Amino acid sequence: MTVQQQAAKDSMIEWLANEQELGHKPSKIELAGEFDLHDMHYYIFKYKKTLFGKWLVGVYGGYESPSDTEHCGHVFSEMQPYHPSTAEQEAVAMVNMIREYWMKQAAQYEAGEASEDNTLDSNESSGIFNGFILLNSPECDLEQIKANLLHDWNISSSPEDGSSGEEKEGILVFESDGCMIAVSFVDAPVPDGEAEHYAQGNYLWPEAVEVTKTHVSQLILAVFSRAASPLDSGRVYTKLAASCLKLPNAVGLYSSGTVFQPELFVEMAETMKSDDLFPLLNLVYFGLVRTESGVNGYTYGLRAFGKDEIEVLDSQVTPAELREFLMDISLYIVEQNVTLRDGETIGFSAEQKLPIMRSEGVYLDGDTLKIKF
Repeated sequence: MTVQQQAAKDSMIEWLANEQELGHKPSKIELAGEFDLHDMHYYIFKYKKTLFGKWLVGVYGGYESPSDTEHCGHVFSEMQPYHPSTAEQEAVAMVNMIREYWMKQAAQYEAGEASEDNTLDSNESSGIFNGFILLNSPECDLEQIKANLLHDWNISSSPEDGSSGEEKEGILVFESDGCMIAVSFVDAPVPDGEAEHYAQGNYLWPEAVEVTKTHVSQLILAVFSRAASPLDSGRVYTKLAASCLKLPNAVGLYSSGTVFQPELFVEMAETMKSDDLFPLLNLVYFGLVRTESGVNGYTYGLRAFGKDEIEVLDSQVTPAELREFLMDISLYIVEQNVTLRDGETIGFSAEQKLPIMRSEGVYLDGDTLKIKF
């Protein structure tokens, strides 16, 4: 390993250990690749939160020359699984998103508009939303996505100053409504049958697995807050995903631990227009598993809001009742910015006091909140 590679690795570990990221050093980290972009050199790392956890992908750089050990500050990870076939495309998308952000910050600073507390590093991991649009043909019409965003949501991807900006083929990065938005086309399916595996859990779409198997390429979507709240970031992500799902070759959205049916996702997103409802069902998946002991349920998506995921185990209520309970409590947590803690109780009436316990997840990685219901 070269001096520069070691410096990048050490700095990546330090960044991940920050309390706003992993909060501790990764259990394992390895150099997984490198690439050049915008006349700078970058390194791709794969790392694990825990010894037996999944490999995740991160990027670090850029370096102007092989002798440099000081980088330009492009460091980021969306805590997404590492896949060798798509790691470089994901890293390029992350770099372009960060680069675009800092270019805008520099322009604002020169204009005297930058604020001290409005920086990428000061943001917590909440407010980051990502997913994968599954495509059944190896093509992507970014211009149509731009048109859909403008027509359906009045979101413009053009710079405010009217300049054309820099756009790499197959990649779209821009800012809107206080969020950085990135779309990156990858001419390959989601590796290792991962999307097909999670499609099995979509009990609202019986054909989910069969349809998911038809995808041959993907769009990587990422939205993170620049000045917006996690709720507003979630709204922007929902609008972006809905606009992408209107592409004629879009067959699903792999996000929040499931694969969403395009028509249903778009229909749920439309409620933001007519009823001004928060699109919780577009952002949080409610898993249900029946066992001999009862019905188990879990959330998948609350972590994007900076909240713990919830699991209910061995419940004796019906699956529909459990799903409604998880939906109600999730909406309460997200909209009211409530943080539930180990040892507390929660209820929807003066008499109802449901105990809360924080422990290792049963259906999800990491710790989750267990609520007795």
